[in-house]
Amino acid sequence: MLLFLRLTIGWHFLYEGFVKIASSGWTAAGYLNIVPGPFSGLFSGLAANPSMIAFVDSLMKYGLTAVGLLLMLGLFSRLAAVGAAMFLALFYLSNPPWLGVHSMAGEGSYLIVNKNLVELAAALVLAAFPSGRVLGLDMLFCRE
Repeated sequence: MLLFLRLTIGWHFLYEGFVKIASSGWTAAGYLNIVPGPFSGLFSGLAANPSMIAFVDSLMKYGLTAVGLLLMLGLFSRLAAVGAAMFLALFYLSNPPWLGVHSMAGEGSYLIVNKNLVELAAALVLAAFPSGRVLGLDMLFCRE
């Protein structure tokens, strides 16, 4: 089950990163400018700064891709799972499903727990176990 979890989360990250790399002109600025909640000022401030948005765009494109690829390969899987959890925490905080916060439209209605929080919990499970040792390159390169 850990292998299945690692591969599904890895695929999700790899695909999200690849789509952003392949889409010419993609930027996180539009999203960052409309996020709701108590951290909206921080996120819109990132979008307003040209050097910061360039950094955020690169981090999103290549960070998501790297995390996904590492999880798919089972290489440095614990580190990759922590990276996935950090991305997911940012996604959760950018659109929190909390009382009093008008969340952006999505495919469902959530209260406290949403798909980002569930995937974050799953990534933390991967970080807690050496899942890369099961059909992964960690069994060749890492001592866990």
